[in-house]
Amino acid sequence: MTTTTSSGTTTTGAGTSTSAGHADSPATGVAGRAAVPDRKHSTELISELGRTSIADVVVRKIAGVAAREVAGVHKLGTGGARAVASVKARIPGASASVAQGVVVEVGQRQAAVDLDVVCDYGVSIVDLSQSIRRNVVSSVEGMTGLEVTEVNVAVDDVYIAEDSQEETRRVE
Repeated sequence: MTTTTSSGTTTTGAGTSTSAGHADSPATGVAGRAAVPDRKHSTELISELGRTSIADVVVRKIAGVAAREVAGVHKLGTGGARAVASVKARIPGASASVAQGVVVEVGQRQAAVDLDVVCDYGVSIVDLSQSIRRNVVSSVEGMTGLEVTEVNVAVDDVYIAEDSQEETRRVE
């Protein structure tokens, strides 16, 4: 199905638009050539010279470090993941992963990030999650050129210093 509007724009059944002979219309750009969509970033990872691919683990690590940089983030990861990481940290030569608590989906030009966060007691969770989003988006987009479509923050726990001291006393 094809529909033509009074401005000369034609919409096909697939939802695409073309221009009906207007050289300066947004659909055609200059002198009838197809216009290149406006991009907010120079994030073209596929060029005439080749393709750049970025592994999921790279984006996970960048997002993990960026989230931990935000004041009020105590740790990342769910309870089980944090327990495994604390055991792993006691093994000589092993260390906890900076990607712990981070799940990503990475496409050719976009990435989505999910974070599991433990925040410090007394911190505004709303403000904290906004700060985390800003820092993660800035870091991932700046370092990879990928457009971050979403950053989902799940606050799984609140760190209270007194709880940590009581657990230490029970173990001693």
